[in-house]
Amino acid sequence: MTKMIRFFAPAMVVLALFTSCKKDKGSDNGGGGTPPVVKDKIKDTTILFARDIYLWYKQIPSSFDAQTYADPNKIMEAIRKYSTEPGFTGPVDRWSFAMKQTEWDDVSSGVAGDFGLGVFFRVEGDLRVKSVERASPAGLAGVHRGWRITKINGNSNITTANSNFIIDAVFYATSTTFTFQKPDGTSVDMALTAKTYQEHPIYLDSVYTTGSKKLGYIVFNSFLGDTTEVYNEFNRIFNKFNAAGVTDVAVDLRYNGGGYVTVQEKLANYLAPAAANGGVMMNQEFNDKYASSFNETYNFSKLGPLNLNRVFFIVSPNTASASELLINNLKPYMDVKLVGPDHSYGKPVGYFPIPVGDWYIFPVSFRSTNKAGQGNYFNGFAVDSQQPDGLDKDWGDINETAFGSVIKYVGTGSFTRTTEIPGAPAGMVTPQLINANQSLDVKSFKGAVLSTKKVH
Repeated sequence: MTKMIRFFAPAMVVLALFTSCKKDKGSDNGGGGTPPVVKDKIKDTTILFARDIYLWYKQIPSSFDAQTYADPNKIMEAIRKYSTEPGFTGPVDRWSFAMKQTEWDDVSSGVAGDFGLGVFFRVEGDLRVKSVERASPAGLAGVHRGWRITKINGNSNITTANSNFIIDAVFYATSTTFTFQKPDGTSVDMALTAKTYQEHPIYLDSVYTTGSKKLGYIVFNSFLGDTTEVYNEFNRIFNKFNAAGVTDVAVDLRYNGGGYVTVQEKLANYLAPAAANGGVMMNQEFNDKYASSFNETYNFSKLGPLNLNRVFFIVSPNTASASELLINNLKPYMDVKLVGPDHSYGKPVGYFPIPVGDWYIFPVSFRSTNKAGQGNYFNGFAVDSQQPDGLDKDWGDINETAFGSVIKYVGTGSFTRTTEIPGAPAGMVTPQLINANQSLDVKSFKGAVLSTKKVH
């Protein structure tokens, strides 16, 4: 407790200043909202914490002036450039951020307020539904992954050059009309209205027979959300896999940007072999100010009866943070094979929410390594088999390129050799397409998050 009192002492001082500012008539901005003097104190406190807990705090220059930035998020973005790391050219931090506490409460608990659609271009001019939240307006309307979007609000200019229009209509509009083309070639017009709903990050779990083997498959989209629901689902799924005689498991993390480290721990303990029980899962390391107080080693505590010697992960450049942490932690103990269109995102560091006024700030605060001391994967993990993202297929379709390659390996011992998108002209995955899809990933959270309870 005394360690945390020391860490949060600056916040206590600022809270006192907030109280005095509110009583100061000179701080009234006359129009509601946060008074200017309080805003200044919030900025000062934001950089005060960054100079204390940031993993690269020593590199923030003394001349850094927080008052020149609009808000805590802009300050967090500004300190990223000071994150130089041996062996890497340029800053490695792409993630330090801040968010209003009410917004984070929704994001972290899996509460969303949109159509529930994720979209990516398969090739130029071919926009596909990449994912659907089942409790969302799109999910309740029966939309599926793999459907093609041919018109948005009557506009058929569905190209990478028109990405800003697509982003506004799909992610920020309150109502949008879509024309979907289904796999059978028929089209349907749907008018969707944004609503608040609870996300359910496990999209699919199923068992497949391939040769003499049984493959268990999980599509897992986020380590955030209702953790009680997720943990209950893990228990159900792995009992189901065991009862079915599953010999291999594939975890589809291709759009999973991470979330709670504790959820990663839980899933790692289900996937790990029995021999890993009691062994080091990961080490979390803070900066030199907090190494003696906060550095911690986590050990495996095996869950469930399934005893695997290998695991497959379907990944992409959108597979980040807690997802990569899971992969890294299992590597010393079992055969880990990665399949997907390209290397994973590359985020071996994390943070925890620090309250500042009505904001939470998230300066990168710790790095993680596995039993073998491996952890600086800022460039992501390379795949063992490069397979296009089969955006024209629904989850669990054995003909989907990435998942189908895993099925082939389990049955035959070798991956399908596919580098180009089936049915598309060669070379259709262009830099413009990659950049457009990165911009369409606008609402994906990427992070490994500790709760303050864990830090305590």
